Amino acid sequence: MPLNIVVGGFFGDEGKGKICGYLAVRDRPSIAVRGGSINAGHTVVYENRMWRLRIIPSFFVNRDTRLMIAAGALVRLDVLFKEIEETGSRGRVFIDYNTGVIEERHVEEERNDPYLSKTIGSTLQGVGAAARDRVMRRLKTAKDFDVLKEMIVNVSEEVNKSIDRGELVYIEGTQGTFLSLYHGTYPYVTSRDTTASGFASEVGVGPKKVDEVIVVFKSYVTRVGEGPLPGEYSVDEMISRGLVERGTVTGRMRRAAPFNIELAKKAVTINSATQIALTKLDALFPEARNVREWSKLPYEARRWIEEIESTLKTPITLIGTGDDIMYTIDRRIELGILR
Repeated sequence: MPLNIVVGGFFGDEGKGKICGYLAVRDRPSIAVRGGSINAGHTVVYENRMWRLRIIPSFFVNRDTRLMIAAGALVRLDVLFKEIEETGSRGRVFIDYNTGVIEERHVEEERNDPYLSKTIGSTLQGVGAAARDRVMRRLKTAKDFDVLKEMIVNVSEEVNKSIDRGELVYIEGTQGTFLSLYHGTYPYVTSRDTTASGFASEVGVGPKKVDEVIVVFKSYVTRVGEGPLPGEYSVDEMISRGLVERGTVTGRMRRAAPFNIELAKKAVTINSATQIALTKLDALFPEARNVREWSKLPYEARRWIEEIESTLKTPITLIGTGDDIMYTIDRRIELGILR
């Protein structure tokens, strides 16, 4: 399994950071590449520590993995260097020479735009303004900044060579399928394609080199900002069900709704999913909290998972049952995906 892509199946906030952190420890990839931009936060909890990452791949917990940022990504320099220090990743973080750089003027422009701030519910991190400048060929990229000189590589070349040597590479996508600029709930979407194909393009690998696409779903649906959310709970319902969450980047309360099988079907199709990771099972089945073996899950939880698996015709290989990345049930050997 030389190249695997991890991508969100709903509107972001599915727990991709947890899944990627677990895969870093379990699979020990040679390279992990993150696409997307700083408007998406991934949370990693490991060994009594928590990291909230907006640029660095969640695979940083494996000290042997080289961490890369895709050419199609957007970074902000202050956030990048802050995360390098927080994760202790100095010397193993590399950035493509064509990665776009968000400047303060992009942030200010978005914060002064009432349509983005009030109608769309943007995170106002300058991502859209920078993406526009990229399309107009005005955006500065990593090669234009001397402070990045020692970190710059050709990410596409590095990744393709690693794959050709038979080494394991993971691509970590951000946000979720239905925030895709093209396939999401437009105009309430982000500034890029957030599907597996989009992230492969950002990195610079062709579709024939992709072995596995792991789509991550949470056991319920959440989204931050405006846009449709079928079956949305009221705030009182969210509180009574214990589903109150806040966005990693914005701090805004996430809206919540029940697991949506129709959206899940679309996400599986759009991403050509070969596996599913399901997180926050313990939010629906508290007795499943911190369980690490399939056989020890309560019967009702196993039956619910099997029904989803049957409907989506895709194996649910990874199941999150607690905050720490190691509270994960890994069924890949049992299901014949790993030997």
